[in-house]
Amino acid sequence: MRYLKDYQGTAIRLTDERLAHILEHPEMAPMEKAIVEALLKPECVIQSKSSEDTHLYYRYYAKTQVGGKFLCVVVKAKEVDAFILTAYLTDKIKKGEILWSAKT
Repeated sequence: MRYLKDYQGTAIRLTDERLAHILEHPEMAPMEKAIVEALLKPECVIQSKSSEDTHLYYRYYAKTQVGGKFLCVVVKAKEVDAFILTAYLTDKIKKGEILWSAKT
């Protein structure tokens, strides 16, 4: 297990089990460094519509194994603990409350 930092300096746990789960998807295999970058320099952070304490960190990558995609890192952010649930590539940013945006 290791701790990563997000754009606010919050420590976020990434367990070996979660990293293995993420990287077992072929398109995610080369994205480990991008996960760290997406937390530190997201383009936006959205609050999940299904869970108030789940935050979606998005950063766009023009060159991935499946073309230009957003990397979404899903973080469960509890009061005393934050940890990565999963990460995946997607075509678009989900709707939801914008918690932070690089454009503001």
